[in-house]
Amino acid sequence: MNFQRSSGILLHPTSLPGPYGIGDFGPEAYRWVDFLFQSGIGLWQILPLGPTGYGDSPYQSFSAFAGNVYLISPELLVRDGLLKKEDISPTPHFPKNKVDFPKVKRWKNILFQIAFTNFLHSKNIQLKDEFTKYCRKQRYWLDDYALYMAIKCFYQEQAWNHWPDSLRFRTPTALRKFAQENHKSCLFHQFLQFLFYRQWQNLKKYVNKKQVKIIGDIPIFVAFDSADVWSLPELYDLNEHLEPRVVAGVPPDYFSPNGQLWGNPHFRWDFHKRGNYEWWIKRIQHTLSMVDILRLDHFRGFAGYWEVPAGKPTAERGRWVEGPGMDFFNSVTKVLGDVPLIAEDLGVISPDVKEMREIFGFPGMKIFQFAFSTDATDPFLPHNYPVNCVAYTGTHDNETARGWFEHAPEKERQFCLRYLNSNGRHIAWDFIREIWSSVAVFAIAPMQDFLELGNSARMNYPGRPTGNWNWRMMQNTLTEELAKKISEINILYRRNQSRKEKEKSLPRLKYHKR
Repeated sequence: MNFQRSSGILLHPTSLPGPYGIGDFGPEAYRWVDFLFQSGIGLWQILPLGPTGYGDSPYQSFSAFAGNVYLISPELLVRDGLLKKEDISPTPHFPKNKVDFPKVKRWKNILFQIAFTNFLHSKNIQLKDEFTKYCRKQRYWLDDYALYMAIKCFYQEQAWNHWPDSLRFRTPTALRKFAQENHKSCLFHQFLQFLFYRQWQNLKKYVNKKQVKIIGDIPIFVAFDSADVWSLPELYDLNEHLEPRVVAGVPPDYFSPNGQLWGNPHFRWDFHKRGNYEWWIKRIQHTLSMVDILRLDHFRGFAGYWEVPAGKPTAERGRWVEGPGMDFFNSVTKVLGDVPLIAEDLGVISPDVKEMREIFGFPGMKIFQFAFSTDATDPFLPHNYPVNCVAYTGTHDNETARGWFEHAPEKERQFCLRYLNSNGRHIAWDFIREIWSSVAVFAIAPMQDFLELGNSARMNYPGRPTGNWNWRMMQNTLTEELAKKISEINILYRRNQSRKEKEKSLPRLKYHKR
């Protein structure tokens, strides 16, 4: 995939401002896209869009295909006639700078039930036809997901391995009986996915009209408590009781003396290979219908992965196992062609991982925060970047640039100041300018760095099970002054030139009207 030089901002939709407790696909999202266009930004990077499970992490989702329904905009439901204005007013008092997930879920679930009842009694034939077509097209995953969620709700959110054996082991008669007796509940979860998909696709059309591309995210692993594992257990390394035999993680390293124990089940790659990786190809194809470019998380896991016996308290006692390697990507490209993919190749990267990435031409990732622990030969320093890479000031897993600088060892701080020829007063913007000026095909920074925020705005602390993912951008943050400042560095470092060239050949569009 030949990417064109561009720049991007990392901001998950949950972090958008707005009055409803969590960012959503409503008017503020469209204002955000206008801001990206005004700033000359060509890429909007997001985190996985799936329904979040334990810890509200988008990397622990109930499904690899479904969407997070709490991103559904109440305002757009009013516009569609599924809610009335008085249903969403008065709005509960939500925090302005973070997401209170339990409070948001309680309130929005009430709205969803009202919208569902209104939909069932609606005379809007067009909307009902859209819903029917959506369910038919997405049946390959939607039916199992809706049934999974209906059972999960019936058993007070228990994980599927605690359900009655007949449902846990998917006895056909038990599944049919439950589906028949709880038809309305299954239909409700299909309806919510329809709303999610409809609102997101309308937003994506607007994003692309503004000549912005969306970078989505595919986590390599799925959560154990997910419709994916429950509906297709043969694809995962489980024992006869349908419990994980081994779980995912990474071994001890400089940053984590006990390693990281993620707990996700591993794939049975032999089963996937025998089926020509059909599930994975459907997953990639589905995600590409939602975004324009994929970031493949934990890319090295396709070459070799660290497995830990289930039940171990840390990731120390594990072993490396060979992954599907080249065969996987050959099979994917044979079916899907040249996939627009960014390889998350961070951590200890062996030669086979590098070879696999280079053969398929996937750009890897460079994190500027990692650059100052050695010397001028460090591969994370911009003067050592290849063109085919994506440069970041930091990601959702890192400190903010300002937070890093405030807490870094003094030796690294001094090296950083020397390298940037900076006094450190605006270190986040120094970081941004440096990677923007590099040869990296994409340069991306989290929105927190453009706003020069400290670690109180950090999105995620890896290894901390709760209290993550809740940062939100404050209202009125997207100023014209900030847009001009970002636009200036895009012009200076030729990161909006491809857009300018395209604009010459495009018909004049009224960008500022919706």
